[in-house]
Amino acid sequence: MSPRRRLPNRRFSETFAVEAQGMRFTATISRFEDGTLAEIFLTNHRAGSDADANVCDAAVIASIALQHGVPLDVIREALMRDSRGRARTPLGALDLISERPP
Repeated sequence: MSPRRRLPNRRFSETFAVEAQGMRFTATISRFEDGTLAEIFLTNHRAGSDADANVCDAAVIASIALQHGVPLDVIREALMRDSRGRARTPLGALDLISERPP
């Protein structure tokens, strides 16, 4: 396993809304100095719900993977997709992130 790339304690983050499975979520991302995605936080509009817990856990796992060198595209390709190829889960926000310039 690659060693973990650490982020500075203070860093720029970007927050935006995501909708998936008929629910609203908030995504917050931070990047490494080279512009690559370093972490993602996801929360549901219903704090404390099962949906909120699941999406928070998914974001933690994705962030750990990113910090250990797993490319964003590898994570994106592993996500559940619908028949049109669109991500089915809130972690599909990674699709939006990959389309945004750093």
